[in-house]
Amino acid sequence: MDYKKTNAATTTVTRDIVQLCEDTGNIYETVAIIGKRANQISVEIKNDLSKKLAEFASYSDNLEEVFENREQIEISRYYEKLPKATLIATQEYIEGKVYYRNPAKDKQNMDDFQ
Repeated sequence: MDYKKTNAATTTVTRDIVQLCEDTGNIYETVAIIGKRANQISVEIKNDLSKKLAEFASYSDNLEEVFENREQIEISRYYEKLPKATLIATQEYIEGKVYYRNPAKDKQNMDDFQ
């Protein structure tokens, strides 16, 4: 996933709680959904960063270390400028890109159907 192309704001944005919980009808359930997606996103970002920084891992000291550190710094700056995982997850939820289901509600609906 290219996190730089997301519509998420890089700073904190005030949200309308009523609008956020229209789908679920429960703000706590909405926050739980967004929180779980934010955890998934942060794990993906961490794995991407770790892979990129692992390329620069050297186990011996040499003069090229200064140049490697510059590249590492550029990579780190890129990831620091990305929106936070919670902001990305919230934006995905608002845009309807997050799939979620509640097994308890599904079971209740099936019981009502029978």
